[in-house]
Amino acid sequence: MPALDDFDTWEPLLTLLRAEHADRLAAAPGHVVGSVGSTGWRLPLDRQSAERAAAPVQRALAEAGVSEVMFAADISPDGRTVLQVFDAGSATEFPGAFASPSPGTLVLVEDAVAEPWRRQPEPVPGAVTAPSADPALLERTLRERLPDAVGATEEEIAAAEERLGVALPEELKALYRVTRVCPAGPEGSGDREADFAEEEAADSAVGCELLSPEWLFTADSIRRPCPWRFAATTAVVTPPDAAVQGLVGSPGWIAFGSNGGDTYAVDLTPGPGGHLGQVILIGHEESIGAELYGESLTELVLNHFKSSIPAGGPEQLWPATARVGGGYDVADLASAAHPDLEVVEILGRSGTPVGLAPIAGLPRVRTLTAQPGRLADPLEVTGLPGLEYLALGPDEWRVLLDAGAVPRGLSAACVTVRGDEHPSAVVEVANALLALWDRPLITRTTTEGHLGPSGAADG
Repeated sequence: MPALDDFDTWEPLLTLLRAEHADRLAAAPGHVVGSVGSTGWRLPLDRQSAERAAAPVQRALAEAGVSEVMFAADISPDGRTVLQVFDAGSATEFPGAFASPSPGTLVLVEDAVAEPWRRQPEPVPGAVTAPSADPALLERTLRERLPDAVGATEEEIAAAEERLGVALPEELKALYRVTRVCPAGPEGSGDREADFAEEEAADSAVGCELLSPEWLFTADSIRRPCPWRFAATTAVVTPPDAAVQGLVGSPGWIAFGSNGGDTYAVDLTPGPGGHLGQVILIGHEESIGAELYGESLTELVLNHFKSSIPAGGPEQLWPATARVGGGYDVADLASAAHPDLEVVEILGRSGTPVGLAPIAGLPRVRTLTAQPGRLADPLEVTGLPGLEYLALGPDEWRVLLDAGAVPRGLSAACVTVRGDEHPSAVVEVANALLALWDRPLITRTTTEGHLGPSGAADG
């Protein structure tokens, strides 16, 4: 197997990069960057060429047990080459085959997650079931549709409640008293054909792909993981009249079925305008939130899960989030200042540098991202006491590091680059940050070789 630190392993890829980017290599800074992973790559090459050239590197990654590396190649006009390969290690969320000199998100506190993923539902005193909820009618209807079905025992229902740590709503109990949806496969009765037939009959009678009681699960935030770089800039908001609380997940979202992709759950933690036991739809392409699908399980089963509730529109997240500059949400930071402000993104590649004084002291600001060169004074970040995620350019981070002013309440950070920085300089800043939290550093392996005029490696 090819070795990851062998120049010969990289030679086909370096040869193509040299031929494709001769002008870039002839001028300062004279390097090309990219990344190669076990399942993909991000390279400044066409797909067919990249696939062929990356293959030896991918085999070496597999042999070394490494999922992905970033690299920088300094190639002189005469073919002399210095290759630096960076292994992001266990304390980073590598961006996933991105051809940039960024090592990704630095996870400064092990296993930390962004605040929306820690958010628990608010209690809603006085929440009641919907008028349409009728467990007895639901049970009669299903018995008519499934006269030969075998229902779950009270012991099986109690076991599901104990496993989930929550009492099931009466409608869900009524459903499972009619059919326990014997699962196909190893957990089934042993008669695979009969199990599938029972499962299909239950799905048809209810109107969705139904889980058996032992497969019920809580749709909490753990089941919707999200990389820090996205999660940190996400906010969850619950308007005063919302039927469903704005959450990533909830211990009161009991998933019982699907439409083949999205998940149906009964909601035991409804929003201020919702009903206890309402049915919500959790989209498989979304990382936060859920939509009200029906005010009761009875209503949906009677209608074969055809919701009469229109899908909700996009959630209004202002004033929790604000994107400043570059023609985005607000023109200046003063306009974004609000006691509920959580996420601030300062965008654009040019313009007057932004001062943070308008939002200084706001206790809920937990995320600040700023493009390189967009902050008037990086030291002003010390006036944001609630920061847990900070993304700045290398120069801004150096100011904070030199002054000993890196906010120690951070859980994650990112060194943001524009693409022209050399990865070694960026990794130097990243490792300085990781060292402050005593986290594993990004490692670098340097290999030298020579690409001859024909592109063959001779050393």
